[in-house]
Amino acid sequence: MNETAQIKALEQKVEALISEKQGFFLVDIKVSPSNNVRIFIDADQGINIDELVQLNRSLYKKIIESAVFPGNDFSLEVSSPGLDEPMKILRQYFKNIGKNVEVLRKDGIKTAGKLISVNEHSVVVEEEKGKNKKKEFVQHNIPFENIKSTKIQIKF
Repeated sequence: MNETAQIKALEQKVEALISEKQGFFLVDIKVSPSNNVRIFIDADQGINIDELVQLNRSLYKKIIESAVFPGNDFSLEVSSPGLDEPMKILRQYFKNIGKNVEVLRKDGIKTAGKLISVNEHSVVVEEEKGKNKKKEFVQHNIPFENIKSTKIQIKF
């Protein structure tokens, strides 16, 4: 089974497992050449470690039963996407409306601010410029086709 077929098989198994959990969604699947499988799952209301452990155990059994990897030679890591992982799917953008983000465009321009709105075609990020009385808010409508990556930013 080639890598594409493995990812497709894994995707089907993950989707079957999380379909029972309300608000859960698959973000990404990565398979290294050494069969280290990393699966990123998130939920609209957030996901906790116990839920991830349960999914990991259930998925591990299903992978072994179906022999996706010859000789069951694989390792499995199920986690939520961390803050260092860029958003990959539209549902993540919707989940994070109201949070601070940094959008890196394909032309290299970075825009940081609050994620105000999202639709199928673009995002609106509100950037704060200036201080005190000179403070102003500028909204940037950024089409998805121009976005290289978007990451959540933590503001202290």
